[in-house]
Formats: sequence, structure tokens, C-alpha cells
Amino acid sequence: MPPTIETRTAATITAAELYPLLRLRVDVFVVEQDCPYPDLDGQDLLDDTLQVWAHEDGEVLGTIRVLGAHGDAPAIGRVATAGAARGRGVAAALIEHGITLCRPDATIHLHAQAHLEAWYGRFGFERAGADYDEDGIPHVPMTRTPR
Repeated sequence: MPPTIETRTAATITAAELYPLLRLRVDVFVVEQDCPYPDLDGQDLLDDTLQVWAHEDGEVLGTIRVLGAHGDAPAIGRVATAGAARGRGVAAALIEHGITLCRPDATIHLHAQAHLEAWYGRFGFERAGADYDEDGIPHVPMTRTPR
């Protein structure tokens, strides 16, 4: 049975729902990837931000955040999967779901860790600029244009 995917706005997500998403992001990006950075950037509280997560048996398996989902240039980011859930297609399901949350005529942006460029390419994202360093990790800007 596939995991359940949930979507909430800042106005509808509860503290009990948001906490494990933020915890997973810190566990993956700050602890596992040894990348101290300010994850709490204020964007989680914006009216047009969507929190999306997959869960199973009460456990959060992965999360993404969609900024400006209903605008012309939404962005998908903060893609994090729990270590125990990797290799199960959780991140792919979240990306596919995130794309459906955006307007069909929108160009979707993301900043991928460079080693995941081909993986994001599976979903129609293409390189949109030169590699750059973000907090010590090589990244590449990518976009997905409307089909």
C-alpha cells in the first residue's frame, strides 16, 4: 500500500503536523548532510506556501514544500526523505504530487543538489543555469516549463 500524501497551507496545518516535517528537514539537511543553515526562513508561513508530506502508520516518510503554487513561477524545495524510506519512491511521489498542485501553465522552479540533476530530469525539469555552491553543497537551478 502506498503512503498517504497530505497537503496543507500555513493557515490549515497544525503544529503537530508541521513539527515532524521541520524535524525531518533538520535531520536530513543540517545533521545528515552536515550543512548548518537557517531552515526556518519565514516562507513556511506564507499564505501561498504548501506543505506536502507522505506518511505511513503515523510516521513521516518524506516532505516537500511548494512556494507560490498558484502563481506563474512556483518553486518546489526542501525535498527530504527519511533514511528508512529511501528507495521506495517516496520523493518521486511527492514531486509528482507537487507538480499537480501548480498551475498547468506555470514554469516550476527548483534548486537541485547537483548530483540529483538527472533524477529531477525524470519529471521534466531542465538545467536553467550554471552550478553554484549553496552552503557547501553544489547545486543547479532547474525549471519545468508547461507542456
